[in-house]
Amino acid sequence: MATPTLTRLRPQAPSPAAGAPRPRARRVRYALTVVAFLLPSAVPLALFTVYPMIGALWTSLHEWNLLSDMRWVGLGNYAELLQDPETHRAFGNTLYYIAGYLPIVYVGGLFLALALNAAIPGRNLLRGVYFLPVVTSWIVVAIVWRWLLNPSNGVVNHVLGLLGLDGPGWWTDPTWAMPSIILASAWKDLGFVMIILLAGLQLIPEELYEAATLDGAGWWRRHVSVTLPLLSPTTFFVLVISLINGFQVFDQVYAMTGGGPAGASTVVVQQIYDLTFRYGSAGMASALSWLLFALVMLVTLVQIRGQRRWVHYA
Repeated sequence: MATPTLTRLRPQAPSPAAGAPRPRARRVRYALTVVAFLLPSAVPLALFTVYPMIGALWTSLHEWNLLSDMRWVGLGNYAELLQDPETHRAFGNTLYYIAGYLPIVYVGGLFLALALNAAIPGRNLLRGVYFLPVVTSWIVVAIVWRWLLNPSNGVVNHVLGLLGLDGPGWWTDPTWAMPSIILASAWKDLGFVMIILLAGLQLIPEELYEAATLDGAGWWRRHVSVTLPLLSPTTFFVLVISLINGFQVFDQVYAMTGGGPAGASTVVVQQIYDLTFRYGSAGMASALSWLLFALVMLVTLVQIRGQRRWVHYA
């Protein structure tokens, strides 16, 4: 009797059923399905974001006035910008703006969210009223705030005068120009931060507050021990978005002060605009935009890395 060979004894893989898709074909079909769903957003993203970014990177390596031919300078634009005092001042003013804007808009938005999360009369109307500035044009907001903060006949200085205080020069004074922009920006963005934090507050189970109350926790202790930890993912999102927007501040500066007086409120995006359209130095402006992008990316990565220590996901 013949001895069975190893080939005969080895278990055979089950053959795929007739008509069933093979694993490779299944993966290809899945990849094509994903691509088909992504194309409607991927194509505009590539055309209007990725391609301009690559073009700006290429332009940053040249000297170009938007009219004549480009002249290759390599990293010369970056080296010049890093040694330019005007660039240092623009970055300093941008950081000054963020340092003043971020605490005001977050703390103010949090208190508004806490107040409008409670059962008070007309809270839906108040939510709409506080959100209205978010959808208002910056040109309109800037005109209103220039009038409110007018040193000679503005409402704010008039009220301060009634209290026996001398109002500052606000947007006409180099010392007060940036605080004027910070106040207007925080007022406009409070509603956005309020809505995001309000959504986070509504995800916190009410039973936790009831349990904390039974344990003797007061209003402050309940919010410190329950609200802030469980609101940390929403807070993280708000901080990341607000920081990115803060680095890109431009509309309010352009509309309220134009970067003045004497460059006291010139920010990085304002300088990019001036380099391109006032001084005809598109290569330098592109290099500055990439420096700003690198800084925003670095700060965002630090935030993402640091959130592991204080963000608590349920």
